[in-house]
Amino acid sequence: MPMLPVDQKENDVQFENLLVEISEGIAQVTVNRPKALNALNEQTLKELLDCFQGLENDAAVQVVILTGSGEKAFVAGADIAYMKELSAVAARDFALLGQQVMNGIEQLTKPVIAAVNGFALGGGCELALACDIRLASENARFGQPEVNLGVIPGFAGTQRLPRLIGKGRAKELLFTGDMIKAQEAFRLGLVNRVLSPEELLEAAQTMAKKIAAKGPLAIRLCKDAVDNGMEMDSLKACRYEADQFALCFATEDQREGMAAFLEKRPAEFQGR
Repeated sequence: MPMLPVDQKENDVQFENLLVEISEGIAQVTVNRPKALNALNEQTLKELLDCFQGLENDAAVQVVILTGSGEKAFVAGADIAYMKELSAVAARDFALLGQQVMNGIEQLTKPVIAAVNGFALGGGCELALACDIRLASENARFGQPEVNLGVIPGFAGTQRLPRLIGKGRAKELLFTGDMIKAQEAFRLGLVNRVLSPEELLEAAQTMAKKIAAKGPLAIRLCKDAVDNGMEMDSLKACRYEADQFALCFATEDQREGMAAFLEKRPAEFQGR
């Protein structure tokens, strides 16, 4: 599969720090700064923002895989050399940019699978947290070590981590700055599965293909029900689910899916 920018046109700007690979409804986005362990500087964040906006608008893309280049890091963190001399105002702007990127990934209407192939520390851990599903290689390492530098997470790590693994466990990681191995991350519920480095991307592709074969509108509404329902009380969330369930019955995909089931044939979803 060729590496190319999303929605490549004659006058498009080429990404310098990302590789984007699109095939069969699946986009693989690779953060590509291996000499800096894929650290997130301002340019990389802006490219991620542009990239995911493009993927949102690309009707051919149904699932996204996010990973890092090289064998050492998914994303080792935000770029400390870049951050060191920031003023308080510039630091706030940098944090808000990072949060905008993470929010864009989390709010993408298509599922995003993180294939964590190495260090996912600080901003890298926050990047993984913004994804819907996290697969990790056995050599992956996770942590929010910002307190070791005299700062705190700025890309919403203090918010997403406790929502995922619970407040007490999150505070332990946030307060100690400890780095944990993939199996411990799995035990805490931070990752869905742990695989060998050789199996990681293949497993991510297999999962992405399985999701891409489902009704795309149903997947979109299901993600919406989960994400929005988590912010509601139980009664309101259940009613919201019923509304999303009802919306499915206004789609051609619902009619095709149920007809295919009754006719004992594979469904051919069109995303309509």
